[in-house]
Amino acid sequence: MTQFQFDSNWIIYADAHLIVANKPSGLLSVPGRGPDKQECLLSHLMTDFPDAKIVHRLDMDTSGLMVVARSAEVHRHLSRQFQERQTKKRYYAVCAGKPSLESGYINLPMRCDWERRPLQMIDFKQGKGALTHWKVLEQYVDSFLVELSPVTGRSHQLRLHMKSLGHPILGDNLYADSDSLRQSNRLMLHAKFLSFIHPITNQSLTFDCPADF
Repeated sequence: MTQFQFDSNWIIYADAHLIVANKPSGLLSVPGRGPDKQECLLSHLMTDFPDAKIVHRLDMDTSGLMVVARSAEVHRHLSRQFQERQTKKRYYAVCAGKPSLESGYINLPMRCDWERRPLQMIDFKQGKGALTHWKVLEQYVDSFLVELSPVTGRSHQLRLHMKSLGHPILGDNLYADSDSLRQSNRLMLHAKFLSFIHPITNQSLTFDCPADF
């Protein structure tokens, strides 16, 4: 049983080597465990692009830009760019409260909270380094729009870092307090900007996709 009707507008860019798609909130990036978790961005793309190969992931509840390879060579090349932090990524989020600063960075090491998986936790002894730059774009009554630029790519990094700052992302069913969770029926986090080098043409490609919130 599929929840999502594939929309060709999800495809931002496609050529013989790769696809850039705008993943909707609520859709997995790749299949999960169990027959009820097989629907995902990859399964939808493979209808038209049977050679699609996932390079990186977004959380199910995060919307926004993902690049998908169409060959093993392109997959290898793009994966290396992500690992070596040659890609540029920026996210938009709506978070609770009023920050006292206009911008800053969060440098807090993270690891999986094994007893409460899939939750992640801050751990200064065993955690891996995690760095996020943030900049307030607009202040609302009791929430704000923020641009988040992760330097590292840890699982749930932006969600946990904003919670650690005291400003959880609205609609975050894992890290927000009940009040912040109630303020939105979806996670207010969107992968808005993505830039990388095309593995075949060597050209720099940049994509900017507005959040639907």
